[in-house]
Amino acid sequence: MEIIKAPNEVLRAQTKPVKKITPGYLKTVKEMITLTKTFKDPEGVGLASTQVGRSERFFVAKSEKSFYSAFNPQIISLGKRTKVYLEGCLSIPDYYGEVRRNLLVRVSYQNEAGKAVLKTLKGIDAWIFQHETDHLNGILFPDRVLQQKGKFYKCVGKDETGTDIFEEVVL
Repeated sequence: MEIIKAPNEVLRAQTKPVKKITPGYLKTVKEMITLTKTFKDPEGVGLASTQVGRSERFFVAKSEKSFYSAFNPQIISLGKRTKVYLEGCLSIPDYYGEVRRNLLVRVSYQNEAGKAVLKTLKGIDAWIFQHETDHLNGILFPDRVLQQKGKFYKCVGKDETGTDIFEEVVL
C-alpha cells in the first residue's frame, strides 16, 4: 500500500458511502494505520481512503495515543471558535499552509463494528477529523489555504538543532 501524491486526480474524488463493513475493509484499515504510523517527520495522524486509491467513504485518524477508523463520517455541526493551524498532508509532502478550522465539531460515523458513533471532538482531534473529511469530499488543504487567503510554506530542510526551516511559497 502506498500513499497517492498530488496532483493525482484520485485525490479529488467524491467518495461513495460504505454499505457494509466487511473483513476486506477491516484489513485495509489495519494496513492504513500501519502505513500512517511509519511517518515520523512529520508524524502521520490520519489517512483517508482516497489517499490509498479507494473510492469509499472512510478514514483512519489518531486520537490521543491510539488510532480509530471512521466509516461514512459526517460533520453535523461546528463550534463558533476557530484557530489557524499550520497544516500538512502525507499526499503533499514538504508543503504546509495556514488553515483556519473549528476547535469543536459534532460528528457521526460508524466504527469498525458498524455501530453508529456520535461525539463531540475538540482541538487537534476536531482538526484531524475536518482534514480527513475534506479528503473524502475531494478537498485538499491548499484549497483551504487559498480560500482563506492564508500563507503557504515549503519545508526546505532543517537547521543544526533539527528544527524545520520553512520558506513562504506564493500560490
